[in-house]
Amino acid sequence: MIVGFHAPLPPARTGVADYAAALLADLRGRGRVEIAPAGCDVALYHLGNNAQHAAIYRRAIERPGVVVLHDAVLNHFYLGQLDEKAYTEEFVYNYGEWNRGLGRELWQNRAASGSDRRYFDFPMLRRAVERALAVVVHNPAAAEMVRRHAPGVRIVEIPHLFVPPELPPASEALRFREWLGVPAGAFLFGVFGYLREPKRLLQVLDAFAAVAREMPPAMLLVAGDFVSKELERSAARLLSAPHVRRLPYLPGADFWLASSAVDACINLRYPAAGETSGITIRLMGIGKPVLVTDSLECSRFPEDAVIRVAPGLGERQSLCEHVVLLTSMSDVARAIGQRGAGHIQTRHGVDLAGRLYWDLLCECCASSPPAPLLSAPSRGSSL
Repeated sequence: MIVGFHAPLPPARTGVADYAAALLADLRGRGRVEIAPAGCDVALYHLGNNAQHAAIYRRAIERPGVVVLHDAVLNHFYLGQLDEKAYTEEFVYNYGEWNRGLGRELWQNRAASGSDRRYFDFPMLRRAVERALAVVVHNPAAAEMVRRHAPGVRIVEIPHLFVPPELPPASEALRFREWLGVPAGAFLFGVFGYLREPKRLLQVLDAFAAVAREMPPAMLLVAGDFVSKELERSAARLLSAPHVRRLPYLPGADFWLASSAVDACINLRYPAAGETSGITIRLMGIGKPVLVTDSLECSRFPEDAVIRVAPGLGERQSLCEHVVLLTSMSDVARAIGQRGAGHIQTRHGVDLAGRLYWDLLCECCASSPPAPLLSAPSRGSSL
């Protein structure tokens, strides 16, 4: 059996690329896997919500295989790939002619797509999943989104994988904190990754501004690139606060150094896109307590292995209370981190994920005849 592997790979600056590289290494230990071959017995397509997946998306439509949904909302992908007419037609394909007006409205108001719930409530998954041999998701929220768009498709939940890193010595992490200007005894929270509206950075910064007045030991490191200049400008004043430290995107070893140096991670998602965050898995995996949005996406984590922040109107108060708790009771933070690490080691190991993928690919290869070609939508400029 030859597996065709289609995914962005390092040095692409995306969590999907890191995930794909780890999975590729494991699968190659199980059989023959080729990167984007002209032909194969079964293909594995990794889909996400940005332009790096455009060619992979087209191939997945033309030659159906096993689709991995790293984001279960593709609405933003279409906004970046299609013109107004093509986007509206794709919206109608997903939700019917009676929703044509809504499709036009969403296109015209796309500048708000990062925070407007409607872009998340209409994931536009149908074309990507309806003819797939199977669809791999990482959590129950994504499974439910797929089911709504293609009730008959085979859905397989495979936990997001974790590869234990080589962490720097504790002395290096301490020097990094000193370099940041973090006082001895301060409790350092970290926000990592691509900084976009659903990560709730403005709300996190606002909560810290309130907490810092009462809890001076609480500090915040924000490391990552902004999705837009507008969001960066909105955050500028709060980012300049004395309790905040700011760094750009951190690749590879720099990310693990910063992760080792923080005492906890804040990784909220609202509105959520059905994704399981690789940053959450990584930080939990090395024993850091992680604050996540209380959502179906995070429902597989044990109650005592993460800190759940209420979404919506209760978010700010919930976030403030948990920041104060962790800052005041570092032993509680360490205990949550240890339980999180135990869960990740048990349920998210790369060897377990690789075996589940390989078994699925073998089943699909054995049971499915070659699929006829079906062209991807050509109405837009890129698809």
